[in-house]
Amino acid sequence: MASVVNPTLSPSETPAGAALAAAELPRVVLVGNPNVGKSVLFGHLTGRYATVSNYPGTTVTVTRAKARLHGRITDFIDTPGVLSLVPMSEDERVSRDILLERRPETVLQVADAKNLRRSLIITSQLAEMGLPLVLALNMSDEASDLGVHVDRETLERELGVPVVQTIAVRRKGYDDLRRALAEPRLSGWVVSFPAAVEDAVREMASVLPEAHVTKRSLALMILADGDSLESGLAERIGREGVETLESIRRRATARAREPLGAVINRARLKAVDEILSRIERRPEQRPGSLLETLGQWSMHPWAGIPVLLVVLYAMYQFVGVFGAGTAVNFFEKTVFGKFLSPWAIHAADFLFRFPHTHAVDGRALLPDYTPTGAPGGWGTVARFLHDLLVGPYGQITMALSYAIALILPIVSTFFIAFGLLEDSGYLPRLAVMVNRLFRVLGLNGKAVLPMVLGLGCDTMATLTTRILETKKERILVTLLLALGVPCSAQLGVILGMMRSLSLGATLVWAGSVLLTLLVVGWAAARIVPGQSSDFLLELPPIRRPEFQNIVVKTLARIEWYLKEAVPLFLLGTLILFGLHTFHLLGVIQKLSAPVVQGLLGLPAQASEAFLIGFLRRDYGAAGLYDMAREGRLDSVQLIVSMVTITLFVPCMANFLIMIKERGWKTAVAMAAFIVPVAFVVGGGLNWGLHALGVTF
Repeated sequence: MASVVNPTLSPSETPAGAALAAAELPRVVLVGNPNVGKSVLFGHLTGRYATVSNYPGTTVTVTRAKARLHGRITDFIDTPGVLSLVPMSEDERVSRDILLERRPETVLQVADAKNLRRSLIITSQLAEMGLPLVLALNMSDEASDLGVHVDRETLERELGVPVVQTIAVRRKGYDDLRRALAEPRLSGWVVSFPAAVEDAVREMASVLPEAHVTKRSLALMILADGDSLESGLAERIGREGVETLESIRRRATARAREPLGAVINRARLKAVDEILSRIERRPEQRPGSLLETLGQWSMHPWAGIPVLLVVLYAMYQFVGVFGAGTAVNFFEKTVFGKFLSPWAIHAADFLFRFPHTHAVDGRALLPDYTPTGAPGGWGTVARFLHDLLVGPYGQITMALSYAIALILPIVSTFFIAFGLLEDSGYLPRLAVMVNRLFRVLGLNGKAVLPMVLGLGCDTMATLTTRILETKKERILVTLLLALGVPCSAQLGVILGMMRSLSLGATLVWAGSVLLTLLVVGWAAARIVPGQSSDFLLELPPIRRPEFQNIVVKTLARIEWYLKEAVPLFLLGTLILFGLHTFHLLGVIQKLSAPVVQGLLGLPAQASEAFLIGFLRRDYGAAGLYDMAREGRLDSVQLIVSMVTITLFVPCMANFLIMIKERGWKTAVAMAAFIVPVAFVVGGGLNWGLHALGVTF
């Protein structure tokens, strides 16, 4: 039996409680299936943004915020999407434990109005737990478009709890929902189970301790999943009590002659279908809409390929051409080139009594420029501070120029494009289409989701590996994310670099990275012990993305970039400035020459990009991009550098999350493996292209 939570322990003594320990405020817990709009409603109720996407697995950690509800400060908690409160994965376990650790004042269950069958399974479990409940029938507009009609009043009478119809993305039903949250009720809905189960529930009730959830619900959890509560219960009823519960479960299983989980689930589905027969009307048959047809094509093994190519071409035009071309030129040549950098340089000249200086493209002082400060000791200090701000490795002329003028326009356009893909529902269909390919890596199709999310942020994608059922899958996906999945910032820079490359060169880059991922994944799948789970993935409908959601999501991600990435750019530039000031860059270039110049065939200055790549790969990519634009890299060198930096070590934030999720030994081992692989693949590509005489 696995160790989880004691439903009667204090919050600080439970796994979920350790993360959620706070003042004893009234608590509203949002629960529901994946992709039903919980996070949107959470944002409306609290004013706090939570990641909102049209694919399952978005909320993999608990999001909480304090907000005023009916005159009181209330603790709102947005839980991961679940299919059941009998946990089969880490996200389901977290959601279940939050409900068990402390009695919430209200449980707000968010349901998909067009797919109530799966939602009412959770409703039946919440009713059994005896928790005050409000049910929100979200996406009512989509249900109407499909011809699905739900009799809200009848459903409210059947369940005995407030039922509110909402359209979260349009803020409809929001006022009714807030009023309903003031009057949650206990549901009177009771599901009847076969005699073997009911008899076992009664027997267990005499052994189970008192808790804020009913003994019936605890007994059913133990019968459906005997491994889920033993550790916590042992502290209250002792080993003898746990053995008694296990004995009851074994006798009930023998009577039922099949797994009790299947018996219980079948009875729930029967009860749900009985309610649906009275409250729901569906059309007999209707022609598929254009969006549905497109959704079917997008996950077909062959028809999905042209859809994917169209998506990639559109992203390239928007991110690679507009973002990395038009937008970057405007910020670099106009905003920084004509205004910010010259102003900063003139201000520094005046402040430190320097003669008038000049800059290259408004970003960096000429490398051979040596300012002359005031006489005496102040001259040395002034020269140091001047160069720190506006020198070749200045905080303004290099760090902010890279972060704001070069990368921000690219990542902003990428965030918009990625948000459109998220909200449209295309990403999980892409996962279905490439499921067979991922089987080669020892992964099922569900593992594709964190890989796709890694294109947005590898750090958050590493957290989403919690949705995978086995330890082996989580290790494999973490390794592949760190090795060869470029995050939005890095991918945006790479798309910008591709503007100067031919189609053949782009295919060489993509083929090299994908082949490396396949080889490493195939080998790791046979080395890492453990089993893979079955492919079960919730498919949301294809939708028209909501403009407001795209704007809010993009702004939130830009805020994340400014808070997390820009400080590391400043730190990285400061390191380069220190190395340059103390004449250590030349030493590093000489030490790295056998690898950077000999193996990769790159200029010595490329070592700076790889050095800073240890902080952030996108910063390293930006350095290579800058070299390419200045003509210091030919086409072969550009391809080799792109492949190497793509396969380079993960950024600092991702590495810290890897330590948190997988342990420091595993994280260090992964990093120690990734670095030589990146250089070996880059060196092999350099040798192969020159041996074949390939030019682009």
